[in-house]
Amino acid sequence: MSAAPAAFRSTNSKPKFDSPQQEAFLNLWRTYDRLKVLEDELFGPVGISAQQYNTLRLLQSVYPESLPTLAIGARLISRAPDMTRLLDKLEQRGLLQRERRPENRRVVEVTISPAGLDLLKELDKPVLECHRKQLGHLDAKSLKELARLLQAARAPHEDAENLSLVDAP
Repeated sequence: MSAAPAAFRSTNSKPKFDSPQQEAFLNLWRTYDRLKVLEDELFGPVGISAQQYNTLRLLQSVYPESLPTLAIGARLISRAPDMTRLLDKLEQRGLLQRERRPENRRVVEVTISPAGLDLLKELDKPVLECHRKQLGHLDAKSLKELARLLQAARAPHEDAENLSLVDAP
């Protein structure tokens, strides 16, 4: 039996991690946690979550058209277990409108409102600054490689239509 790689041994020779996969996953999770703090500091004062921001950005991308609720849920960066509640909160704030189409009452179409567009415009520069705080210490080559590795890591776990959703410029 071969010895574990140095990265998996501690001073008492007990492995720090059960596998390279566990080490990578725990590092990914810890990184997400640290970067999310900066995101929460940005969105908290304006009273929205990162998921709500993502929803508004998706609606902005098709404006003045609308998106069906199910299409929004499929395109979100992270899953929204209660899409109705997420949309309720945004609608209560006047940031979007929902409409049932007469030809198919089961489908709810969602459109960003002028107030939603204004909020996104207000957040443009602060979001860019947040991204700089999160990852601005990495050079362009490292960021490209990081993005490539993250895409490769999630590829087997995503629907083909969602693979490139965060790859767009």
